[in-house]
Order: sequence, then C-alpha cells, then structure tokens
Amino acid sequence: MNNRMKIECKDCGGELNILEDAVVGEIVSCPDCGAEFEITSNSEGKVDVKPAESVGEDWGE
Repeated sequence: MNNRMKIECKDCGGELNILEDAVVGEIVSCPDCGAEFEITSNSEGKVDVKPAESVGEDWGE
C-alpha cells in the first residue's frame, strides 16, 4: 500500500495528495482548482513543488 503525503495547493489552498514514492519531475494536479505542479524534490517525507510550466504547441512556427 502506497502512503500519501498532503501538501497545500499554492493557488487555492486546497489539499494535494502525493504518493510517497512520487518522482522528481512528476506533475500533480489540484483536485479543487486544477492547477498543475511539478515535484522538485521528495526526500525524508517532505515534498516540494513548483508551478508546472505549460508548454504550448508551436505548430511549426
């Protein structure tokens, strides 16, 4: 059974549930506002996130 860590959404204050075995670079979404965050570190039961960069299509431009 995977344990989850809870952190606060930096946009709306909602609760993000992140698996303990989440990997750096993984994208997680807030279930309340839909904001996406990238995991920047996961060690010793502490997870840090930053807003995920949105990469738009350039359609060859």
